[in-house]
Amino acid sequence: MRKGPVAAFMALMCVVCALAGMTLRAAAALLAALSMPSLLNGVAAWLAATLLIHLYAIMLHRTALRVIPLRAGQIESGSLQECVYQVYILFYLMVFNTLLRGGWLPIPLLRPLYLALGAQLGPNTYSSGIICDPLFVRVGANTMLGESSLLVPHVIEGGRLAHFPIVIGDGVTIGAHAVLLSDVTIGDHAIVAANSVVCKGARIGAGQVWGGSPARLLLEKSSTCAVEGRVG
Repeated sequence: MRKGPVAAFMALMCVVCALAGMTLRAAAALLAALSMPSLLNGVAAWLAATLLIHLYAIMLHRTALRVIPLRAGQIESGSLQECVYQVYILFYLMVFNTLLRGGWLPIPLLRPLYLALGAQLGPNTYSSGIICDPLFVRVGANTMLGESSLLVPHVIEGGRLAHFPIVIGDGVTIGAHAVLLSDVTIGDHAIVAANSVVCKGARIGAGQVWGGSPARLLLEKSSTCAVEGRVG
């Protein structure tokens, strides 16, 4: 980790904390004017500060990525993209990781969090697993990412670092503990069985059922009834 990205991250977090502090002071002054100062005491103040820090961190994180985007593809050592990536990963390791991996946020609240972090999720699509690098994940409508499933759009192999998008269609079911690696594309109404590992660059067609480690084609879903009979 280079010093420049660490310094940039620390500067952004100082701005986050300053904004959170200003908001808390303004809220306290407003409550005092309304004769309700006790509402921001003790645990309530701590919870409010934690929420504000995360909200402002998401806002500044996304703003920074709009100014200097993190692009898909190979990241060359010593490049500007490497610096952007290092700031990006510091935000995840130091700020967002507890929210995404803590297991204490209800599934309905994970959806707006992933959307705020850049994931593209269609209507009625939810994840009870973990989406790494949400910026590089696009999921269609009515899709479920099962319990403890893992989507990993990045590649870290020795000195190689890259991001390749994961694209999932409509009406897809990703089973519990399944792992999808980078550059995977899944067509509409496909199924990935539980505990499967879908390797880099895999192309799963519409209506197909894949499973295993590494995952392979198990069934062409010719009809809903046929799938229900085989899977059940």
